[in-house]
Amino acid sequence: MALATATAGCGVFDRIKPGPHDTVASYHDDYAMRIEYPEVRTCSTSTTQAAEQAIEPMSLEDPSKIPALELSLEEAIQLAVQQSPVLRSIGGTIVANPQGAKTVYDPALAHANPLSGPEAALSAFDAQWTSALFWNKNDAPQNSPPAPPGFPAALLLQTLQQTAATSTNQLSKQTANGASFALRHNVNYLRTNQFVGFPSVYTGYLEAEWRQPLLQGSGTTFNRIAGPNSPIGQYNGVLIARVNEDVALADFEAAVVDLVADVEQAYWDLVVSYRILEANVKGRDAALQTFQYQQVRLEAGAGRSDEEAQAQSQYYQFRAQVEQSLGGTTGLYALEQKLRYLIGLPATDGRLIRPMTEPTDVRVVFDWESALGQALTRRVEVRRERFNVQKREMELTAARLNRRPQLDFLGLYRWRGLGDELISDKDGDRDNLYGSITGGNYQEWQAGIEFNMPVGLRQASVAFAHAKLNLQRERAVLAETELRISHDLSDAARQIALTHQLLETNYDRYQADLRQVDVLRRRYKDGTDNINFLLQAQRQVVTSESEFYRALTNYNVAIRDFHKQKGSLLAYNQVQLAEGQWAAGAYRDAYEVGRHLTPRIVSGETCMPRPLTSGPFDPAAPQASMVPVQGMPYQPASPSDVGEFLEATMIDEVN
Repeated sequence: MALATATAGCGVFDRIKPGPHDTVASYHDDYAMRIEYPEVRTCSTSTTQAAEQAIEPMSLEDPSKIPALELSLEEAIQLAVQQSPVLRSIGGTIVANPQGAKTVYDPALAHANPLSGPEAALSAFDAQWTSALFWNKNDAPQNSPPAPPGFPAALLLQTLQQTAATSTNQLSKQTANGASFALRHNVNYLRTNQFVGFPSVYTGYLEAEWRQPLLQGSGTTFNRIAGPNSPIGQYNGVLIARVNEDVALADFEAAVVDLVADVEQAYWDLVVSYRILEANVKGRDAALQTFQYQQVRLEAGAGRSDEEAQAQSQYYQFRAQVEQSLGGTTGLYALEQKLRYLIGLPATDGRLIRPMTEPTDVRVVFDWESALGQALTRRVEVRRERFNVQKREMELTAARLNRRPQLDFLGLYRWRGLGDELISDKDGDRDNLYGSITGGNYQEWQAGIEFNMPVGLRQASVAFAHAKLNLQRERAVLAETELRISHDLSDAARQIALTHQLLETNYDRYQADLRQVDVLRRRYKDGTDNINFLLQAQRQVVTSESEFYRALTNYNVAIRDFHKQKGSLLAYNQVQLAEGQWAAGAYRDAYEVGRHLTPRIVSGETCMPRPLTSGPFDPAAPQASMVPVQGMPYQPASPSDVGEFLEATMIDEVN
């Protein structure tokens, strides 16, 4: 019937014609989804200033005519880790995914998390004070019979009139072994027109309660892991919160390692871009000389037009390579801007970064056993996964302890009182409430146990099985992480040997191509050889020189990768991780609290949980695992000399 009525009602409303309210647009139409600009307070920082001070970018300008900003690798890394609270990356994902950016605030945010931080977990053991005070007025007519003849009508209650007040106060405290204590004080006031001993009376009591879990929820181990009164399967205790904070610190350290690796990558990329530009400029100048020489021969009637066209084509080919190595996506200016972003400088400020740290060409041999041992113990990924395993072990312990019935001991003691006044100097038993309570004439107590057990303990058993599976999973992930690290370290060691061998091979190839160009140039000028061989040799020497510089940079990147894989990249680049300065009030509070905290003399009588860590760990501590041996005889030119070379060899466009 209800369904039929509703259907009929809908049909009636469908036949109602639209009114003015259906045709006139509302004031709020298209208002909620309107695009607006946010109004927020912003402050000027070095990062915002760097964004606002960028000038027009460079594309094909002569690098030798741009003021140089000489920068070493150590200085670049220092600028990168000190300039901004956001840990930058080469990809620049901060715009597309700002929530995924790593910052220096992340460890502090994990500590100050109001839901899962250590302070939030400790707050469960804080004393709780609750208080309430209410007044109410009752004025209700009563269903009283008529007064019999001769009976005073005033004695019959026709209307119930009461004025009441209630005050409740409680101080409760949760302890680490699961016990809870409470001290309560209740005061009730009642003024009524009923026939009672005191028309205006105060009643109340003072009681103390102690509840002690004997099975489920008992013990310091469970309460420090899961937290007091935690539901089955939820673990938010102090020890879990501490491990979560350690994991956040490990994530921050991993982000710093990635930042340092990105800065070093960008630095060596900039170094090789200078060298490749130098090689292309030399190839362009050699092609220009060949082209001009062929023009002279053609004008003198000794040359051929096809050879002159080939020389001209090769000149423009090298010229395009110079322009590409300057303003291309992998050119000098693009790679210099990438390094600028990582170290927090404006995209362009009228200066050009000149790397001052020379890439090493010395053969470095690492001790494999030492490096492997360091990688399996010092890598931040291994330490982070070990913390996760430790967390799962504690959760399994709490789940096992929680698979028990609930059995609580309850003890309560109460002092009651009653009086027509709240406080008075009279000595009567019921003259005032507090005198009656403190007199101790009315005392009550209660003691007993409460038992509660879900038949079968299904939820607790499932939580125990879930915790066991989580532990097995984390242990498997830890083992796989160690295996992956050993493979990555092996690849990094192989790359060191390979890149150094390629460095020597490409150097020998470069020297051979130089000798070939000298021979073919003399033979071409003597007229005993074709120009094609000379042009091909000029292209080969530029290619071999560029490959040699790339091999030199790849070797230095391989050394960086090896340090990263074995967990010593921060020490290799002299980067230290330390906690920032506290507020002045925090130091004062720590000093005052520390005065009241003294260690126990007899340590054997102190019951302490198993420590979570083995002590402090310094990821930036130096580790000796490499031995430099004799290097190759090549000494690369200083990058600061590239500007002088370009200034001397830059040639204007040929008309």
